[in-house]
Amino acid sequence: MTRMRVTVAALAGSLLGATLLGGAAQAQAQNAECGAIQKTLTERKDIVSKVNAASQGKKAKITAAAACTLFTKLQANGTEGLKWITANKDWCSIPDSFVEGFKADHGRVSTLRTKVCQAAVQQAAMEKKARAMAAQQQQGGGGGGLLGGPGLTGSFRVPQGAL
Repeated sequence: MTRMRVTVAALAGSLLGATLLGGAAQAQAQNAECGAIQKTLTERKDIVSKVNAASQGKKAKITAAAACTLFTKLQANGTEGLKWITANKDWCSIPDSFVEGFKADHGRVSTLRTKVCQAAVQQAAMEKKARAMAAQQQQGGGGGGLLGGPGLTGSFRVPQGAL
């Protein structure tokens, strides 16, 4: 009977050890999978830092086209992050408040991206129009005078004698 107790105890101990090791392996796998979002969040933080740095101060130091590029990257990052969070929410025990906050932030980024990119398109169109007008004026196509009429060209004789 003593020998049977030792065998049962040893078997129970080995099963418990295997269960703990299996649980540890599962926890390591879960940690590895759940840590995958960290790369996306770090990239997101870097992009936001660039946007904030460019918009600091009284004068913006970024063109609308560059801002559009940054917001496009930020939106793509958010789409990727949201996809991962949705797929791994339960497995990684991600709080609902984090998920909702991320979704709301992604929505704001999408709205801002649309506005910034529209501004970039408008700015590019205005610059193109200004270049066309400048080229037309350089070719003598009018607009050279003070009031937009033809400019004075050629020589002008000053009358002789007393005025």
